[in-house]
Amino acid sequence: MSASHKSHLSKLSLAGLLITLGIIYGDIGTSPLYVMKAIIGNLPINADIVLGGISCVFWTLTLQTTIKYVIITLNADNNGEGGIFALYALVRRTKVKWLIVPAVIGGSALLADGIITPPISVSSAVEGLRTFYPEINTVPIVIGILFVLFFIQQFGTNLVGKFFAPMMLIWFGMLGTLGVIQIYYHADVLRALNPYYAYHLLSLHPEGFYILGAVFLCTTGAEALYSDMGHCGRKNIRVSWIFVKTTLVLNYFGQGAYLIHHEGETLKSLGGSNGNPFYLIMADWFQPIGITIATLAAVIASQALISGSFTLINEAMRLNFWPKVRIKYPTELKGQLYIPSINWLLFVGCVLIVLRFKESSNMEAAYGLAIVLCMIMTTCLLNYYLIMKRVKWYFITPIISIYALIELSFFVANIKKFSHGGYVTLIIAIALILIMATWYRAKKISKAYTKMVKIDNYKKVLGELSSDLSIPKYATHLVYMTNSGRLDEIEEKVLYSILQKRPKRADLYWFIHVNILNEPYKTEYKVTELIKDDLIRIDFNLGFREPTKINIMFKEVVKDMVKNGEVDITSRYESLNRNNIIGDFKFVLSEKFLSNDSDMLWHEKLVMNTYFLIKKLSLSEEKAFGLDSSSVKIEKFPMVLHPPERICMKRVE
Repeated sequence: MSASHKSHLSKLSLAGLLITLGIIYGDIGTSPLYVMKAIIGNLPINADIVLGGISCVFWTLTLQTTIKYVIITLNADNNGEGGIFALYALVRRTKVKWLIVPAVIGGSALLADGIITPPISVSSAVEGLRTFYPEINTVPIVIGILFVLFFIQQFGTNLVGKFFAPMMLIWFGMLGTLGVIQIYYHADVLRALNPYYAYHLLSLHPEGFYILGAVFLCTTGAEALYSDMGHCGRKNIRVSWIFVKTTLVLNYFGQGAYLIHHEGETLKSLGGSNGNPFYLIMADWFQPIGITIATLAAVIASQALISGSFTLINEAMRLNFWPKVRIKYPTELKGQLYIPSINWLLFVGCVLIVLRFKESSNMEAAYGLAIVLCMIMTTCLLNYYLIMKRVKWYFITPIISIYALIELSFFVANIKKFSHGGYVTLIIAIALILIMATWYRAKKISKAYTKMVKIDNYKKVLGELSSDLSIPKYATHLVYMTNSGRLDEIEEKVLYSILQKRPKRADLYWFIHVNILNEPYKTEYKVTELIKDDLIRIDFNLGFREPTKINIMFKEVVKDMVKNGEVDITSRYESLNRNNIIGDFKFVLSEKFLSNDSDMLWHEKLVMNTYFLIKKLSLSEEKAFGLDSSSVKIEKFPMVLHPPERICMKRVE
C-alpha cells in the first residue's frame, strides 16, 4: 500500500470529516424521514408505542451501528478497505471453505439494498411537496432526481463528496435543531433513553415485536458505512459519527416529543396526505426550506449505497464472484472508481422500484429484509475474523451471541414485510447470488480442467523454433497470458498454440501472469528468464483494488529491462534493426468454449452454459486486461469436461 494511501486512511482532518459527511452518511442520515412514520403507521398515536419505538431506535443505533460497526467492524479492514468482500478476503486465510457462502449472500443482499435505498429516500423527501400541493404526482420528479444523481457518478466520489459535504452539514444541523426545539417543550420524552421502554414495547404490546421491522430502518446504512471505509478512512468515520449520531437521536426524540403531545390522533389527521412527523415538527414558515434541504439530502443519501456498490463489484470481480466489467477511475485518488454498467443497472432498478411502489410508505415494506440478511452474514464472518485475531473466546462468545440474537430478531420482524414488498429485494438478492455462485463455480470447474505441463520438457523445441528460418516469423515478441501460478508450468493450450495450432516463430516469447492479492493496493512485478534470450516470464502482484492495465504495465516493465540491459527489443528484421526500429509485440489470448464432446452431469451443464452466456455479455478478455485490440490475437479452444470413454470400433474391409 502506498504511503499516500496510508496517509489518506489514517489522517484525521476537517476536510476529511466534511467529505465523510457527504459520502458515507446519506443512507443512515436520512432515516428520520421515514422511521417514525413507519413505526406509527395509520393507527392512532399511542404514547407507549412512541416511547418504546424511540427507545428501540436509540439502542439500535447504539448497539448495532455504534458498537458493532463503528467500534468493532471498522477494525476489520483489509489494508484500509472495508465491506463484506474485504472482510471475506481477510477470513478466507483461515481456510474455512464454507465462508464463501455468507460472503456471497451478504454481498448480493447489500447490492439489492442499493436498488431500494435511492427510491425510498428521494420519495420520502419529495412527498413533502404535498403539504402545499396535495394532489401532486411525485413519481416523475423522483425519477428525474434519480437520473441526475446517477449521471454525476461518473465524476467521482471526491467531487461528489466536496459538493455534498456542505449540504449534509446543513442537513444534520437542521435535524439536531428541529429535535432540540421539540424536546425543549416536551422534555419528558427523554425517558425513552431508559431501555425499559424498549423492553416494555417488545414484551407487552401485541404489535411490539413487529414494530422492530420499522425500527430496523434507522440502522440500514451501517453496512454501507463499512463498505465505504476506503473512501474516507476509519478515523474520519469514527469522529464524524459522534456528531451524526447526536443529531439523529435529537431528531428522533424531537419527533417523539411532538407525537406524544398529540396522543390519540392519527398522522393523517395531523398532516393530511403528507402526515409525516418529520415535516410536522417544522414551523409552517420553515417547511418549504425544510422540504428543499430534505430533498437534497435524500439525493445524497443514495450516494453511500451507489459508491459502496462500485466497491463491492470491483472486489467481487477480483475474487472471481462477478464477470469482468469496465471500470473507470475518475480521479487519481485510491478507492475512487466508477463502473458504468453497474451505475445504469442500479438506475434502471431504482426506476422500476419507483414505478412499482409509487409511494415511500409502500417502499418501506420492501426495505430492510435484504440488508438484515447482509448484517447477519457480516456477523458470521466477523466471528471468524475475531478468531483469526486470537481474541479470547470469552469475549467472542457474548459479542457474537448478542448480535446474532439482535439481527435474527430483526430478521423475524422483517419477515412480515415479505408479502407486502419484501419479496422484491429478496428476488433481486437471489438473482445476484445465482450470478455470483455460477461464476465462482464455473471458474473452479474451468481451473480443474485446465491441464498444466512442465516448461522444461519444451525448452529445447522452443529454442529451436525461435531460430527456425523455415517457418515464417509470426512476431518479434509474442506474449501469452497465463493462469499458472508456478514458474515451471504453463497451460498445455499455450504450447499447443505456439507449436501446433499454427507454429508461431518469434524472436522472444513472453509469459505474463497476474496474481491478485488479498490486500487492496500493491503493484509489484517479478521477472524470470526461463530460456536465455528466448523465453521470459513476468509475474504481476496486484492488489484486488488495482486496475489491471497490462498493456501499460508491461511497457513499463520492458522499458525498465531495456534500461538495465536485460533485454534487447530492437526488431530482428535486418533492415529495421539497422535503423534501431523497435520490434512488434503480439498478444495471444485464448478463449474457451464448451466442447460438444463434454459428458457432464445436469448441474454442471447448467452452471457452464449459464457461465458462457454471462461471459458473452461481460467485458472481453483483451479489454479486461487493458490490451490494445490491434495487437491482440484471440484463439478459441474447446473445453472438454468429463471426456467420453474411448469408443471401440471395428474395422471392416
